Amino acid sequence: MLLHQWEGFAQRSDMRARGRGQRKPRRLQRVPNCKSPALRQTPLNVPYSAVLPEHLPAIAVQNQKPPIHTSARPARAPTRIGLPTATPYRTNLGWVCCEIRATSLAALANIISSALGTPLDWPEAKKVAGQQLLAIWRNAKGKERDALLWGDEIEYLVVCYDQDNHKVRLSLRQADILAALANDEKLLQQGGGVPDLQTGNADAKDNPAPVFHPEFGRFMLEATPGKPWGIGFKDLLDVEPNMKWRRAIAKDHMAQSEFPITLTTFPRLGSADCIVPSYPVSGPKLRSQFVPDEIANPHIRFPTLAANIRWRRGRKVEVNVPVFKDESTPWPWKDPTVNYDMHNWPEDDDVRNGAAKDNYIHMDAMAFGMGSCCLQITFQAKNIEEGRKMYDQLSPIAPILLALTAATPIYKGFLADTDVRWNQISRAVDDRTPEELGEKPLKNDRWRLPKSRYASNSTYISQDPRLRPQYLDPDLIIDADIKQRLVEGGMDDLLATHFAHLFIRDPIVVFAEDLQDLDLTKADHFENLQSTNWQHMRFKPPPAGSDMGWRVEFRPMEIQITDFENAAFSIFIVLLTRAILSFNLNFYIPITLVSENMETAHIRDAVSTQKFWFRKNPFSTHKPSGTGTSTPVRNGSRPATPTGPVEEEYEQMSVNEIINGQTNSTDGNGFPGLIPLVESYLNSMNVDVETRCDLATYLDLIRKRANGTYWTAAKWIRHFVQTHPAYKKDSVVGDDITYDLVKAAEQITREEGRDGLGKEMLGKRR
Repeated sequence: MLLHQWEGFAQRSDMRARGRGQRKPRRLQRVPNCKSPALRQTPLNVPYSAVLPEHLPAIAVQNQKPPIHTSARPARAPTRIGLPTATPYRTNLGWVCCEIRATSLAALANIISSALGTPLDWPEAKKVAGQQLLAIWRNAKGKERDALLWGDEIEYLVVCYDQDNHKVRLSLRQADILAALANDEKLLQQGGGVPDLQTGNADAKDNPAPVFHPEFGRFMLEATPGKPWGIGFKDLLDVEPNMKWRRAIAKDHMAQSEFPITLTTFPRLGSADCIVPSYPVSGPKLRSQFVPDEIANPHIRFPTLAANIRWRRGRKVEVNVPVFKDESTPWPWKDPTVNYDMHNWPEDDDVRNGAAKDNYIHMDAMAFGMGSCCLQITFQAKNIEEGRKMYDQLSPIAPILLALTAATPIYKGFLADTDVRWNQISRAVDDRTPEELGEKPLKNDRWRLPKSRYASNSTYISQDPRLRPQYLDPDLIIDADIKQRLVEGGMDDLLATHFAHLFIRDPIVVFAEDLQDLDLTKADHFENLQSTNWQHMRFKPPPAGSDMGWRVEFRPMEIQITDFENAAFSIFIVLLTRAILSFNLNFYIPITLVSENMETAHIRDAVSTQKFWFRKNPFSTHKPSGTGTSTPVRNGSRPATPTGPVEEEYEQMSVNEIINGQTNSTDGNGFPGLIPLVESYLNSMNVDVETRCDLATYLDLIRKRANGTYWTAAKWIRHFVQTHPAYKKDSVVGDDITYDLVKAAEQITREEGRDGLGKEMLGKRR
């Protein structure tokens, strides 16, 4: 995504690194390098059937049902190419997305010529991606930046109230709202706007207005500050007002009945009559029983992603979340919304073949994952070494923050027996084949893959002598050929291993234009892989040709109901990174235990009931002294390689012990706590009293969330449902409950506990 000086920095590369404008096919009268005489001389006004090679299956004309393909998957996972629409057909390139329009014939001819003349299959694309990565690394490995920059991303659900019927739905007016924002002259003059459509000049402003972006769901918006934040304490204290400003601007460009709410998921997404306007389900792109195709952003990338995941997998995604068993919940529980008699698409057989399991809420589309909201923080490091250290040291922190921000206890109108979104998104974009899942013997695929492409980290990457081999995953799957090329190109073993692990995935979408222009000064093929590997941390090289530095994304946190909470967690993570770098803290544990901790974070009320693996001593050579009143000794020398059994370096701790410290340690050597470490860092910076008091307000929220004084949003939402007069103790969250819940969340957003509502999460704020 292009965002002036904000370009690619704090913006998620997840779904948007390729740009959002609709690709316009080039109108080619003559197709070069094509072996088919019919295609070499292709007039633009002939019917498409006249130029298709006989060996290709029929291609669906727009507005007709696509053909059903029953042929076996090719030995190599297919590359699928996104043209202006997305119905698949097979070529020797793999699956090509193309629904024919009158103006698309030249593009069709061009891509078929590539398939018949000089095809670029996935192994070749992978090779080019590796070459692009090496070129970026060589050009940027010595890049230095003066100071840390960082940015936050807030995602909203746009809800629409129907007060007459006491009902709330998701509003699919994303495009209208973004258009209104892009045409707001006052907003543009302040440097804000919508970069995909129109934006003002943020460089000319000291405090530019926020900018807005589309998201996967047409009911979603994303907002970021107009320019990156610095590390100055003034910047930290500006975060919450800026978040409030963003929400106010978004609301000003919505209908009176609409509101930008920051809930992780809409409680009844996928249930009947949950969106406005309404559309029929079971469309050709998602083929979902529960949500229509129109729920996704219409830009070609989004429906193509969803369709390609389904095609590669060979069936729809299976998102099964355990239902919460209450007093009157039928047991075994069968999802009453599943239609076993639907026969519109071959994938409708999935539920008849066991996709919908007893005692699980069943969902079947990418929208149930990518339709979730989160809070993301992106840091720009001083250099590649600092970026690699931040990536490693924040990785074990991520599950703790996932548990602390838990906010997702409801799916599709039912209470779930989990509290966070992570695994549900993982399943919603899981494109693994039956062979890769281990359901069938390996024949066409190269590996069995233990994780979805949306998963916890599997690698450490810092060249830190404290990184012991025992911390690494002994069963890590990599593409050995890619690793060899990277190492031969000069990349060190750790970083080459990291990227070779990412390269075990196939690209989900490849645009035809990218196949025609193999430019090593760009990063298109590399980004096709990087941007669709969704791990809880992401290490981002500088974009080719940009002035940006190496960046690290912190991705696990759930969005919070209030701007105060979102600011608090953002500021806490920023201060923690400063403490990590200032005191050279060491949080290494085996990476497999980090993945185990991510699973633990899903458990109901994990903050209060569970323990997580964590390192006992974060200091390299000094006894813990981060009490909040004393300052750990800075060790300027390179830390020594640790010795002794790895198993003695970590133990299971509660979230309270990790955040606030092990105050009851008998030997005085207990873990000091993340907040005391942050406070030690602040002590070392001689922050003025007023600023310390303001920052203490944010740290106090984290402290009390960890020790159980304040509830997580998930606990508060679950309690709201279970104490609602309309709740029948049967796990069902009906329309009346949902309306009152969303209204209450809006009120908490405005009042932040000052009127008593939500005080369990926030305390009674003044």
